[in-house]
Amino acid sequence: MSNVYPAMFSKAVVKYVKSLQVKKYRSQHQAFVVEGAKSVLELLQSDFEVQHLFVTESFKQEHTAILAKGFKYDIVTEKDLVAAGTFTSNNAVLAVASMRKLQPLRLQEKDFVIALDDIRDPGNLGTIIRIADWYGIEHVVCSDTCADFYNPKVISATMGSFTRIKVHYLNLPEWLEQHHSKYKIYGASLAGENLHHMQLRPEGIVVLGNEANGIRPEVARQVNQLIKIPAFGKAESLNVATATAIIIDNFKRNA
Repeated sequence: MSNVYPAMFSKAVVKYVKSLQVKKYRSQHQAFVVEGAKSVLELLQSDFEVQHLFVTESFKQEHTAILAKGFKYDIVTEKDLVAAGTFTSNNAVLAVASMRKLQPLRLQEKDFVIALDDIRDPGNLGTIIRIADWYGIEHVVCSDTCADFYNPKVISATMGSFTRIKVHYLNLPEWLEQHHSKYKIYGASLAGENLHHMQLRPEGIVVLGNEANGIRPEVARQVNQLIKIPAFGKAESLNVATATAIIIDNFKRNA
C-alpha cells in the first residue's frame, strides 16, 4: 500500500524540491525532479527509483492502478505543485527520483551513437534525446560542457524519453580519440560533404556541435568524415536539434 499524507507541502519539502532545480544540489542529493502527467507516467514505468510523488486529487483518481503499485505519494493542490516546481501550470503531478547509475559505455561493432559537443541549451538537449528515442538510438554522449541531463528543462523537453536514453558525460576529444581507428566518426559542418549524395548506414558516431560555434577544433580533429545538410533557401543556419533529426533520418532511411 502507498503511504498517503493528505497535507500541503511543508516549507522544508518545498525548499528541498526547489533546491533540485540547481545542479549543485542535484549532484549532492543524487536526485532530480520530474513534472507533468506525461513525463511522470513514463517515469513510473521505468527503471528509475522514485523517491516520492506529489499528486493532485484528479491525478490520483485517474491513475489509481499505477499508484497502487507501492509508490509513496502526498495529495496536494495545483498551487502547491506550481510553487515547488518550474512549470507555470501543473494540474497533475510532480515526482522526485534518484539519478540512474550508468555502466561505462562500451561500443559494439554495429552501434550508432549521437555525440554532442558543448550543447548548452537545455531545450535543445532534451529535444535531441527525444529524437534519439524516436530513431531507436540508445546512447547519447555529451561533452562535460553540455547542459545537465537532469536539468528540469531537459527532462521536460524529452517528453518522457529521458527514461529510455542513456546519456554519458565524457571528455569528448579523448573518448573520440579512443574510437577513431575502429569507428566511422561523422561531424556536422558547413564545410562537409552533402549528405544527400552519400550512402549512409546507421553505424558509428555522429558528432554535433555548439549552437553558435559548431564543433570545437580538438573534437573536429577526431572526426574522419565531415557532413552537411544542403541548404535550398537563405537561412544562415538550422537549430541543432532540427539538424540532428535531419541527419539521423538520412542515416536511418537506408537501414
